[in-house]
Amino acid sequence: MRKIWSISTTLRNPERLRNFLITLKEMDGRVWDKKAQLEFQIRLIKNRFYGFGNSQFYNNLTREQIDLVEDITKPISMEKAEEILRAKEYVDASMRGRNSYKTLEKMGLAIIKEKRVCITSLGSYLLSDDYDLGELFFRSFVKWQYPNPLDREFSDNSVYNLKPFITTLQLIRKVNKLCKKRGLKEKGISKVEFEIFAQTLTHYKELEHHSELLMQFREKLEKIKNYKEKKEFVSEYKEDFLADFSNGDNLKDYSDNSIRYFRLTRFIYIRGGGYYIDLEPRRAVEIDALLALFDGSAEEFTKEAYIEYISDISQPKLPWEEESARQKIAEVILQEIRNLEAELSIKERFESENLEALRSYRKKLQSLKTKEELQEVSKIEETIESLKNIRSLDLKPSIALEKYITMALGIINDAKEIRANSLVGDDGEFIFTAPANKPDIECFYESFCSICEVTMLTGRDQWHNEGQPVMRHFRDFEERSELEENFCLFVAPKMHRDTINTFWFSLKYEYEGAKQKIVPLTITQMIEIVEMVQVLKLEGKSFSHRDFQSFLQSVVDLKEHVGTSDDWLRAIPKTLQSFKESCCA
Repeated sequence: MRKIWSISTTLRNPERLRNFLITLKEMDGRVWDKKAQLEFQIRLIKNRFYGFGNSQFYNNLTREQIDLVEDITKPISMEKAEEILRAKEYVDASMRGRNSYKTLEKMGLAIIKEKRVCITSLGSYLLSDDYDLGELFFRSFVKWQYPNPLDREFSDNSVYNLKPFITTLQLIRKVNKLCKKRGLKEKGISKVEFEIFAQTLTHYKELEHHSELLMQFREKLEKIKNYKEKKEFVSEYKEDFLADFSNGDNLKDYSDNSIRYFRLTRFIYIRGGGYYIDLEPRRAVEIDALLALFDGSAEEFTKEAYIEYISDISQPKLPWEEESARQKIAEVILQEIRNLEAELSIKERFESENLEALRSYRKKLQSLKTKEELQEVSKIEETIESLKNIRSLDLKPSIALEKYITMALGIINDAKEIRANSLVGDDGEFIFTAPANKPDIECFYESFCSICEVTMLTGRDQWHNEGQPVMRHFRDFEERSELEENFCLFVAPKMHRDTINTFWFSLKYEYEGAKQKIVPLTITQMIEIVEMVQVLKLEGKSFSHRDFQSFLQSVVDLKEHVGTSDDWLRAIPKTLQSFKESCCA
């Protein structure tokens, strides 16, 4: 039986991929034998990139070993890491290292060349300070194909012949063309249509047939008015359509994951209240050129040639890398910039021929436009409600938190710029969290600057993932800042005691030789501040960045009046209440 393609589980955690690659970099150039494979797995444990926080991994470990893994203040030696791996009693421990490496090879981030570990050009890009996750996934997806020599499940070339990302784009375009031809609205394809007709493509020559079937399905579904009958129709249609597939039970999970990760490329966007998937109109030039070059068919490779191909960031040569095409794309982006400049009454025109500079400036203007829109009562209410229900939105909670805290900061006062480092689509929508080497949000005001770090973590992993990284990001930001006054706002559902202890030490004593102004607030406390600003706006009263600075400083100043980190945390709600009362008086 045929199988439905899916995004490999190896691609589902980009930060984990990067951490594995950072560890493999320590062994760059080493002969990849069983000894090296075992060492790679040991190094992953040593670096706390494998096993940390996983209760299942802790099985067979002594209490002393578990405490060592969990205590991030203490380094794990190679000897101790090897003891931990041995305690797991794996039949073939070196196989664990090979499996961990395979996740990197399948993505094209590392290869074994002349029997030695080699970080590829794509891998080097992921390790760079200014890597773009969207660009990384696009470079991988544009080459991902079935059959390929690295995947035995999809090796039958009499059944499989497609590049899933390309055939998805081709399908959406073909459906839009059919709609245009028939005088219907061009709106991409629905999530249900994606499940049935995009996710089940196994051959690029099925594109015409699937697009026609999709239109017939849509026409029948739209004629049904009763919700229950619609649901029954879809269920029965799926059951019949998937009868020839062995893994159809996982269809929804596969499609949700595919949409999420294809979205990272910025070549598709979500419309219709999150119901439809369409081609990104702001990338129309690139999409047209890409689909003219690639029809969705797979190419023939030996295993060695395929590995070389997927790991070379310069391949394939993309049509818009030609100067004439780049100029055309630049003209389109520049026109969008001109429209935004006019809307925002910006008189000084931005000029550049660099595509990334143009996209970056467009993102800045979109943020300014959003900030203006955030002053509307409806937007304030949307932000408050979204923060209150952060776990039940369409977005993944970690992404949603970055989005709505960014919006909250835009609402609160007269910032010069609120800059989210999250991966944002050309439409300005948040599609992935900020990379690990940057603050989540950077805020620029007349009298001070700040960063804001957010997390949905509440357990001890909050301390591991956020403690040192937050202070490091803040120190780097302080050194870059043009102003003397700088703060770090840390927002989470609740604070873990180890996280607060870490921040308290940097506030009271030092981090890398100097004190830091870190202010921890819960999501609920951030909501309280936004609600207070909403009341002030309705009453015609102002709330400036200096008012906000005063509050942040008052939380920092608590260190002079309390003795412990617990006392500090308990004092913050009272400080916030007093501040709200003084503002609303």
